[in-house]
Amino acid sequence: MNNNNDNTLEFIKKCQEKVFSGLGISADDAKKLLEVPEENLKDLAKCANEITLDFNGKKVDVEQLNNIKKNACSEDCTFCGQSAFFDTGIESYQLPSPEEVIIKAQKAKEEGAESYCLVAAWREPSPKDFEKVCKIITEINTKVGISVECSLGFLTVEQARKLKELKVKRYNHNLETAKSKFSEICTTHTYEDRLKTLAIARDAGLELCTGGIIGLGETREQRLELALELARLYPEEVTINILVPVPGTPLELQTNLENSEIVRIFSVIRFLLPESVIKISGGRETQLDDSGEELLQSGANGIITEGYLTMGGNEAKKDRQMIEKIGLKA
Repeated sequence: MNNNNDNTLEFIKKCQEKVFSGLGISADDAKKLLEVPEENLKDLAKCANEITLDFNGKKVDVEQLNNIKKNACSEDCTFCGQSAFFDTGIESYQLPSPEEVIIKAQKAKEEGAESYCLVAAWREPSPKDFEKVCKIITEINTKVGISVECSLGFLTVEQARKLKELKVKRYNHNLETAKSKFSEICTTHTYEDRLKTLAIARDAGLELCTGGIIGLGETREQRLELALELARLYPEEVTINILVPVPGTPLELQTNLENSEIVRIFSVIRFLLPESVIKISGGRETQLDDSGEELLQSGANGIITEGYLTMGGNEAKKDRQMIEKIGLKA
């Protein structure tokens, strides 16, 4: 190893010590970590993994989703196959009955999921739809007993308080991308709108899950920008999706990120957020070489299994085997 590589490894180790000591790393440290030479990428990933194990142990947070209201969303997010602005051929449906959701939630629990997230494709829930969602949550609490999370778009203060009252653990509302990139990705609402909903959820006592999508055409610097904003918010969970280009959307021809770029950002997010669950979300099975094995040893400690909002995923059993194969616990 040459002197430059030695110096880089020493810098990575110093940053790791800052994390272990509770001081944390600076924005400048994070920038330098994200830009380490390719020869030091394994060192970065190894140190990120050591931070994960020290703060979180070997347990991998396994979650399942239920897309309870699909398609015809009023927002124009350029990556999204559920937007009413784009003709993607994805089926649409409205809110299911509580009984239908109970069956799926019970299955998720039996397959080892620790949390069950109810997701709806709309800008915000109408009073009538919110009432239906609350009934679904109540039924899950009564009949299944799995930790419920929600991703329902923008919330009012009253709605957030009601979710907390119903023992919803965590609210998901992604920033999607860096503030400097956001207006290229969505014009029907603003980055500040998203921050406002996260503040409302936090003030109501809900844990936060937020993150974004990488591979939207953003620069490495913009990925860092997003990571630093996440560090400022310090959510209990960070969810990072890897873009799967959807035919019919403006990003259908977007070039895939190199796996090494994905490892970089997951590792740096771990340095910035040592205690958070960092979850590999959409795109894991199709955009990674190994469904996430490397990332689960590079800072990540959570996955979504059994599929996403508009596409399928690995079976829970297959993911459990993957987790155990690398010495972690499902």
